[in-house]
Amino acid sequence: MKDARVLLFGAILAVVLLSGLNVPAEEKGQWLKGNLHTHSLWSDGNDYPEMIVDWYKEHGYNFLALSDHNVLLSGQRWTGANTNRGGSVALERYVAKFGTNWVELKTEAGKTAVRLKTLAEFRGKFEEPGKFLLVPGEEISAQYKVLPIHMCVSNIRDVVLPQTGGSRAEVLQNNVNAVLEQRMVTGQPMIPHINHPNFGWALTAEDIMGVKGERFMEIWNGHPVVHNYGDKDHASVERIYDIVLTKRLAELGMEPIWCTAVDDAHHYLGTVEKESRPGRGWIMVHAEKLTPESIIAAMEAGDFYASSGVKLKEIRREKDKLAIEIEPEEGVTYTTQFIGTRKGYDTKSEPLPLKGGNPFPTTRKYSDEIGMVLAEVKGTSPCYNLKGDEIYVRAKVISSKLKENYYQKGDLETAWVQPLVTGVK
Repeated sequence: MKDARVLLFGAILAVVLLSGLNVPAEEKGQWLKGNLHTHSLWSDGNDYPEMIVDWYKEHGYNFLALSDHNVLLSGQRWTGANTNRGGSVALERYVAKFGTNWVELKTEAGKTAVRLKTLAEFRGKFEEPGKFLLVPGEEISAQYKVLPIHMCVSNIRDVVLPQTGGSRAEVLQNNVNAVLEQRMVTGQPMIPHINHPNFGWALTAEDIMGVKGERFMEIWNGHPVVHNYGDKDHASVERIYDIVLTKRLAELGMEPIWCTAVDDAHHYLGTVEKESRPGRGWIMVHAEKLTPESIIAAMEAGDFYASSGVKLKEIRREKDKLAIEIEPEEGVTYTTQFIGTRKGYDTKSEPLPLKGGNPFPTTRKYSDEIGMVLAEVKGTSPCYNLKGDEIYVRAKVISSKLKENYYQKGDLETAWVQPLVTGVK
């Protein structure tokens, strides 16, 4: 029964996807800035959820999901006031911001604890119709053997316990199935999205490409240990993404996966370079309303882009071109790479030769014809005119501006535009 429901749900999502593929985003609503991957003291973050939400709202975000590991922000939860990850520094800031009438403390056997407020308790302090929204979230933190396999769920209603499986791909599929089952049973729109494939070198393109019902994966994550750019033995996350897109569209007959950028923020105190700080990566969704339903519908239709700093005014997906209008910043120049795979590409692959006895799974080596740069355009109005043999075309807008709150020193502010899928016949 579960498999039947998942297949039905996948078919429904495909209809939603195809209906929105080539609709110009500017006709569908407003740009909304949000982050769907954030941690607090409810799991392994180092600050109180209200402090975190306040930061994002004050920095111009329209929506936020607190996605703590394997937990929702509900029920009774006490933590050591001076011994939790934030310690006395976080507590002092918390009390100064919200006052002693809000912060709830108790002392037993000489030890002081503070109660973590639930989402239901504090969301009224921050939410404003049309301005700011809190989206219930969870990071399902599963594993295969010792490998961490994580995915966030946005607008979740009930906790999804981590699912197991006989392979990395099966663990992914079983967790996606559990989310889609909850969506089907409850009728509440919710979406799973695959997190940081290179964290712990846990996932390969081969693990991800065949997952049914999954629509999103992180192409960029602000946490300093997620290996966005790969290494000598491992493909970068962008390379993984292009392989996944190509295989799903051209060989597996599946819908594309859209790409996201996130903070994966854990650290909010001080300015230590190697910490995972807020404000590094986000998505800009072109939605009709600031509601979970409208945001999810727009994301499922691909009406959003990922960014680490570059702002876009407009994205036009048409039958014969992909066109972008960049919101320029004074003194900054822009180079847009149009990236894709053409029909007739070399489909062969081979295991990547490992050096030094690397024990971790590795994406196979594929032809450079997969995810190649089809064109490179300077300026603030880049456009790619289709030649007719593209399977998909996506855009990566790279600015000349160094990213101050960087993932890796030397990073340039960038935006990633969802692929225009042109067909494979």
